[in-house]
Amino acid sequence: MAIIVDVDVMLARRKMAVGTLAERVGITPANLAVLKNGRAKAVRFTTLDAICRVLECQPGDVLRWEPDAPATDAAESGAATA
Repeated sequence: MAIIVDVDVMLARRKMAVGTLAERVGITPANLAVLKNGRAKAVRFTTLDAICRVLECQPGDVLRWEPDAPATDAAESGAATA
C-alpha cells in the first residue's frame, strides 16, 4: 500500500510556507515535515481536518493512493535471493 501525501502541492497552490501551516494547524513543523515527506505511519482525523480547513481543500487533495509495484517472478514463486 502506498499512500502519497501531497501537502507540498497544496502549500504551493496556496503560496503558504510549511511553518505557517504548522502554526495554523497546531502541530510542530517537524511533525508536519514527517507527514509531508511520506514518513508518517498514521494521521489523526483531527489533524487532517485542520489541514483541510487551513488549506481550504478536501482530504483527497492532500492524500492519494498508488498501488504497490508488482512483485518479481522470483519473489512470487518463493525463491530465495542471494
